[in-house]
Amino acid sequence: MVLKIFFPKCCNTADSGLLVGRWIPGQDSAVVLAVIHYPFIPGQVKKYLTQMRSQTKVDLTVLGSWSMPKDGQEGMDSFLKDLSTIFPHSRWLQLSRESGKRAFTCRVVQENGKPAAKKDGDDNDDDDDKDKIIFVHYDQRKVMLSQLHPVQEQKGSEEESTELRTMFQTVAQSEPLFFHDMYDEGALKLTHWQSEGREASIIVELVKQASVPVCIVLTWLLSVLGASRSTCLTKFNKEPIKSFISSKLSTCVQTGYRTDHFQTVFSTRKATTHMEFMRKANIFVSFLVDIALGLLLISWLYRENRISQLANTLVPAADHVAKELQELLEWLMGAPAGLKMNRALDQVLGRFFLYHIHLWISYIRLMSPFIEMILWYVGLTACLGLTFALSVLSDIVALLTFHIYCFYVYGARLYYLKIYGLSSLWRLFRGKKWNVLRQRVDSCSYDLDQLFIGTLLFTILLFLLPTTALYYLVFTLLRLVVVMFQGLIHLSVDFINSFPLFAMGLRLCRPYRVAEGVKFQVLSEEPGTPLHLRMEINPLKFSSVLQCYRTPTYSCYPKDSWVALCKKLFIGELVYPWRQKSTKTD
Repeated sequence: MVLKIFFPKCCNTADSGLLVGRWIPGQDSAVVLAVIHYPFIPGQVKKYLTQMRSQTKVDLTVLGSWSMPKDGQEGMDSFLKDLSTIFPHSRWLQLSRESGKRAFTCRVVQENGKPAAKKDGDDNDDDDDKDKIIFVHYDQRKVMLSQLHPVQEQKGSEEESTELRTMFQTVAQSEPLFFHDMYDEGALKLTHWQSEGREASIIVELVKQASVPVCIVLTWLLSVLGASRSTCLTKFNKEPIKSFISSKLSTCVQTGYRTDHFQTVFSTRKATTHMEFMRKANIFVSFLVDIALGLLLISWLYRENRISQLANTLVPAADHVAKELQELLEWLMGAPAGLKMNRALDQVLGRFFLYHIHLWISYIRLMSPFIEMILWYVGLTACLGLTFALSVLSDIVALLTFHIYCFYVYGARLYYLKIYGLSSLWRLFRGKKWNVLRQRVDSCSYDLDQLFIGTLLFTILLFLLPTTALYYLVFTLLRLVVVMFQGLIHLSVDFINSFPLFAMGLRLCRPYRVAEGVKFQVLSEEPGTPLHLRMEINPLKFSSVLQCYRTPTYSCYPKDSWVALCKKLFIGELVYPWRQKSTKTD
């Protein structure tokens, strides 16, 4: 079998010393984790390895010797070779590298002090030993932080994947070994990935220590807020009207959504998996960006008297919309597009809707003196985040276009009743009826009076249908315009809430933190030397990052397909495009 040696890149230029690592069980492979520099005391090395085994739960051992002699160290190779008699081993690796050369020379010594056995049929011992050894150079820092094969993950069944998984888990579990390096005071000096620069700072450590009490306080406050919120929701559920309003207002939905996120982020329970950590980080970064955008919006709104300008623009715009609707109704009450309408029904529906418009204009003019004050206080909600400001804007649009929603409901109900009546009377002509108990159409015999009355009703409904359908079509189109505008607002809110900013930042700055797999490249293939490969971390694609780490959010569209939606609109069923909880899970 081929002997694979996973060697860290950071140790390529390390001083001569001992190789510390682990033999992978069941595989003819070894993982080198660090190099202990000369000079050292063998007893202290054994004591240090025993201490590391108890902390890491990894069978760390001395794999062999590493020789990179410098000036004045001519006898270093023989000294390191003699150390094989001090440290217990089944195989002893003797690695050496000359200055200015990329490739290593490797010699494997068995426990009895003899070289490794050669293949059958080979005559050259040196060539046989070199052909059986492959060096896999890996970036210890990237392997340590990639979380490609977490420690909690169970071992797979495939041989090659088990070898790589064990190698990744060995590096991840050996974190206590990397706390001590060549710059620390002590009897032992080590070279590993932390020797090139600590992955931490005093500020980061202070923030970590200060975050614990802050999270405890915020968790307590959120628990109190959650208890009061659940109490209020329980009271609201007992009153159907309040429950309906609280479930339809975008601000209430966004408040509940953010409360759930706060409880997740500021929980004192440590994230146990990589996905849970990424979800918390994405939520936290999304919250910070949301607050920053909200503060920018506040700084823009409260400058140069923009609130007054907005109020002065909003009231005339609402009056203009009401007048346009009034002109539209007057057009429908005549002969729209040359269509012949039922005069009596047309006048009744037109006057009914015109009365609602007059009520709405009176309401707007009554509220116009208070619009500026309302906008001033509503603008302060942006300090909670841009998503809250957009949710309030969606609710304001819903309130300002409430008369359009009422027109849509009236027209849809009237149109639905006529379609339902025509379908029932059409079954009467065919001698059928709808069986409510069995939910099917059964045969039925009708007498002459029933058929006569059914014919009259069918004729009346059929000739009144075009007038009702025209009003329903116009108000449905108006309602869809409002819904599309609210849909754009909801999409913006959902984008801010669900976009994995932290994961995308890692993908741009540290792509190995969102790893997908590994790839190997030939680093050196010189004759007479072992094969040297370089292992690189393959990052996830941006689309995969967005799909894997996207936070579950709310959808502002119905879950039905477009065909089902068109069918509902055709028969006059009401469609509520409210924000609903998405079914996507982590």
